[in-house]
Amino acid sequence: MIRITDILDRINIYHPEADLDLVERAYVYSARIHEGQVRLSGEPYLSHPLEVAGLLTQLKLDTVSVAAGLLHDALEDTSATAEELTGMFGPQVTRIVEGVTKLSSLSFRSSEARQAESFRKMILAMADDIRVILTKLCDRLHNMRTLQFQTEHKQVRIAQETLDIYAPIANRLGISWIKNELEDISFLYLHPHKYREIEKQVARKREEQQEYIDTIKEVIQEKMTASHLNCEVQGRHKHFYGIYQKMVAQQVAFEDVYDILGFRIILETVQQCYEALGVIHSIWKPIPKRFKDHIGIPKANMYQSLHTTVVGPFGERVEIQIRTRDMDRVAKDGIAAHWQYKEGRSFDEEDSQVFAWLRKLVEEQKYVKDPNEFMETVRIELFPDEVYVFTPRGDVLSLPRGATPVDFAYAIHSEVGNQCMGAKVNGRMVPLKYELKTGQRVEVITSPNHRPSKDWLNFVKTAKARSRIRQHIKAEERKQSLELGRELCDKAFRKHHLSLSKQMKTAGFQKAIEDLGYKTAEDLIAGVGYGKVTPLQIVRYFAARGELEEPKEGLVHKLKGRMRRTRPKSGILVKGVDNILVRYGKCCNPLPGEPVTGYITRGQGITVHRVNCPHALNMDPARRIELQWAPETDELYPVRIHILCHDKMGLLAGITGAISDLEANILDASVKTGADQKAECYFTIAVSGAQHLDKVMKSVKKIKNVIAVSRIEG
Repeated sequence: MIRITDILDRINIYHPEADLDLVERAYVYSARIHEGQVRLSGEPYLSHPLEVAGLLTQLKLDTVSVAAGLLHDALEDTSATAEELTGMFGPQVTRIVEGVTKLSSLSFRSSEARQAESFRKMILAMADDIRVILTKLCDRLHNMRTLQFQTEHKQVRIAQETLDIYAPIANRLGISWIKNELEDISFLYLHPHKYREIEKQVARKREEQQEYIDTIKEVIQEKMTASHLNCEVQGRHKHFYGIYQKMVAQQVAFEDVYDILGFRIILETVQQCYEALGVIHSIWKPIPKRFKDHIGIPKANMYQSLHTTVVGPFGERVEIQIRTRDMDRVAKDGIAAHWQYKEGRSFDEEDSQVFAWLRKLVEEQKYVKDPNEFMETVRIELFPDEVYVFTPRGDVLSLPRGATPVDFAYAIHSEVGNQCMGAKVNGRMVPLKYELKTGQRVEVITSPNHRPSKDWLNFVKTAKARSRIRQHIKAEERKQSLELGRELCDKAFRKHHLSLSKQMKTAGFQKAIEDLGYKTAEDLIAGVGYGKVTPLQIVRYFAARGELEEPKEGLVHKLKGRMRRTRPKSGILVKGVDNILVRYGKCCNPLPGEPVTGYITRGQGITVHRVNCPHALNMDPARRIELQWAPETDELYPVRIHILCHDKMGLLAGITGAISDLEANILDASVKTGADQKAECYFTIAVSGAQHLDKVMKSVKKIKNVIAVSRIEG
């Protein structure tokens, strides 16, 4: 465990004039409030804040950040208050601690909503003070380093969340060493078998390649010296998850990944970098289309370097990066390098230009209310592989790879996007779904009468375009639903000799609004137009129940004529309606116990999807309906599982026996045996729900010679 004296010594080295008293007081306070608390590892809880503070000193951050690292769990895990922290350590420390603190005190409909709101709060806080996310990343990194003490279920959940959100954030901020370590640890817990295989192969190859590395470095050093270029040459191995990504993307084996090794040349000036590039290309033949100039056009996370791939002295491809010392520091520490040595500094205009992507993300969150939609927006912004295109005036716009003229139009202005009807690329007309490439000149053709199409959602790539299109479509659908809802309600009220406009002003109508779960009369009327509420449900508040017949207006009630007759009970309950025709999405195979949503399909009833299913995320909001699982049902649900195992006699019988013992019916089975004496088994089994499936998978996983068991989506 790192000690407070080690932390103070590190600060003294990179910032001799720092206010160490603030850090010392934060340590004493943290020790007092966490006294008696123990981590799952058995260590005193104080070890965690100390390690987080230690990681912040590795980023060479100011004393406010280090103090916040020592106190980052104070509001969540102790009786400390924000007022207390502000009085003792100042508002900056408190702001960072509040930004890092999870939203454990708030109540959300689901874990997805909780996670989305946590990230929304964190992103807003990091836009106000970037040190919030730097502290959060260090907190997550130490938690990942001690992940072995969590349960297996939590290990997988936390590792996936880290790979989905925190590693990309570290990448977006340019902090490569944190990003690489987060990815590698996540990879270890999500795919332990593949991780171990790559680890062994890298270790074996490392010994074989050391002589090769030394030879290349020596040649580069000699040629640079001969050209009067003073430089440092480094050889490096790609991290494990990076190798795995290459294998998956290129669909090759480990032996065929050519850039596991790379070399880095570090010089003093930009001019020397380009001179060094010329020297390298004069020694070895460059490979076409493998050169990237990230000095002339830096990445969004400030990364700058020249990248080239050449045919080396032994006929192998060699990847070489060329950069200055300042660029190397930024490549390792990213935003932290930008922040280093700037005691007490706030987020200013200079920073907002550097982190335009963050400002854009903060702006977008205002327009996105659905938690799943917000998480999709976050992921889009965190995984950009940029292309750079020009406006007609010659300005450069950065867009994610695969972006279209529609994305370009929305990047210029929301109204330009809404009115986009065509586009020219390099003077030639192109389809709106055309994928833009770096260096192209793009011109948008607009019409004031043109409106966004729902089809655009199938090809746009930017979060802004996606959210603005959805926003416009929702507004149009709401307008139509209001008109339809008012017409249906007016007809239903007149049938019972009542006036809708008069009744809307009464206390009875207000009670109907509240009882049916709406906020305003307009929302309730729109709900009728969407088919979520029937006019009869509203009319009943003004007339005797026995005098009314059930009308058939509304999408949901039209489905009652197509109810499932074969079974009195369904596994799904639709709010306010019984016996609706229900089918389950084959794309995600939802099971009882998993959060679900429904999609009203004309003529086919309601299709049930898991809430995080890509098809569910893209469904028309107007046809979405809230669902819940019935508390008791006799239904069984098909689900596919994949089992990787060693090919041993009698193992298949053991697997089928384990499945049958837990009363899961086997509907289909197939087995493929590879040359490596490993077998891949695919089973379709019928289970009663998510818990039943979990028990089956755990039981199979315990069988000797079974390597991995996973659920197959779709």
